[in-house]
Amino acid sequence: MVALAFLAGLWTASLRGRRSGFSPETIFDLGPWLLIGALLGARIFYVVEYWGDSFAGLPWWEVFMIQHGGLVYYGGLVGAAGAGIIFARRRGLPLWKLADVVAPSIALGSVFGRIGCLLNGCCYGRVCTEPWAIHFPAGHETYPDGVHPTEIYDSLLNLVLYLVLAGLFRRKKFDGQIFACYLLGYAVTRSIVESFRGDYPPANLHFGLTPAQFMGIGIFATGAILYAVRVRAQKKNVS
Repeated sequence: MVALAFLAGLWTASLRGRRSGFSPETIFDLGPWLLIGALLGARIFYVVEYWGDSFAGLPWWEVFMIQHGGLVYYGGLVGAAGAGIIFARRRGLPLWKLADVVAPSIALGSVFGRIGCLLNGCCYGRVCTEPWAIHFPAGHETYPDGVHPTEIYDSLLNLVLYLVLAGLFRRKKFDGQIFACYLLGYAVTRSIVESFRGDYPPANLHFGLTPAQFMGIGIFATGAILYAVRVRAQKKNVS
C-alpha cells in the first residue's frame, strides 16, 4: 500500500505540475526526496513518542529498525516538508508553487496509506457497538470486541480532502494557498478521527488529547499563519 500511495501521489502531482510549469521529470525527481524525508521524520517522531514503552534499553542500531514499532504520520509530514524545501532550493524552484502542486497528492497518498493500516491492524479504534463496527481476528489486541474503523474514517476524510484541494487548485489565487489549506484541513480531519482511536497507551494521553491532536494544534496554527502570510504577500505584489 505504501508503494501504491507513493505512485498515485506522484502521478497526480505530475499532472498538476504541468499547469504550474513543472515538467513531470521534476516532480518524479522530487519523489525520492519526499519519500526519504517522510520515512526519517515518521520514524524519529515514533521513537520519541514511544521511547519509554518500546525503545528504552534497546541497542541504538535497533531503534531505527521498522520491525520495532512503526511510523508517525505527522513526523513524516514534517520530514517530507524539510526534504521538499531542500530540493526546491537546490533546483532553484519556486517553493510555494511546488508545495501547491504536491499538497493534494499528500491527501491522496493517505487514502491508500490508511487502508494499509487497516490491513495491518494498527491505528485501530476504541470499542464500538454501532452496526459499522469492525472485528479484527483472534490474536489482535481488540479481539473479540468490535471497534471503530478509524482507518476507514481517516481514509474517507482524506479522499474528501483530496477532491476539495484538487478542485481548489484549479482556482487558486496565490502560491501557497493549497498547501496552507491542506495543513488546515488535515489538522481538523485527523483530530476528529483521533477522538475515536483506541490504540494509545494511557501514558501517551495528556489532558484527554492524543499526541496527534497536540501536533494537530501546531499544524493548524502553521497553516493559518502561512495562509495569512501568503495572502499579504499576494496583496503586496498586486499593489
